[in-house]
Amino acid sequence: MRITVFGATGGVGQEIVRQGLTDGHWVTAVVRDPARLTVTGDGLDVVRSDLTAPEEVRAAVAGRGAVFSALGPRSRKDGDVTARLTRAVLIAMAAEDVRRLLVVSASPLAAAPPGEPLSDRLMGAVVNRVFRYAYDDLRLMEAALAASSADWTAVRPPRLLDGPVTGRYRSTVGGNPPSARSIRRADVAHAMLALIDDRSTVGRAVGVAE
Repeated sequence: MRITVFGATGGVGQEIVRQGLTDGHWVTAVVRDPARLTVTGDGLDVVRSDLTAPEEVRAAVAGRGAVFSALGPRSRKDGDVTARLTRAVLIAMAAEDVRRLLVVSASPLAAAPPGEPLSDRLMGAVVNRVFRYAYDDLRLMEAALAASSADWTAVRPPRLLDGPVTGRYRSTVGGNPPSARSIRRADVAHAMLALIDDRSTVGRAVGVAE
């Protein structure tokens, strides 16, 4: 399948590119700075774009079977950057009649699972307060997804860790797995690629965790 990855120089984005190539996909990596992309291989096309030129975004998604977004804010100064750039991707996909979109979101956007320990709830409240700027941005992004015509899935990981892919993680459609504390970036990418053809997750959020 021909796929496009936005935010391809981040930790999850690079893993989507790497694993996508390993799975035999033809991958277009859209980046602001190609020097930050460490993945190489046959079947990889690197496109430089800051997503402000609509024709560039349309060209990057045209004819693709699926689009992936690992876009996200780097600091408080980025404001609603994830929502703004995701809207640009959604507009381009609609113009090119490309339907499938899988994005990285975050587990704090989901309601706490029934019976979650008090310690986990308290920790979640602290994390929400500290990273409110990022989660507010992601909420706007998910609202844009819900208002679109795309066949979207939002994958919501908790704290992200480095390390090689294991393929061993839990997932919950419409919520978070119990005691969802962390997951490897590589496993988030693995989960997203595994959901490409899963129609049961279209228009849904999927929580993932170790």
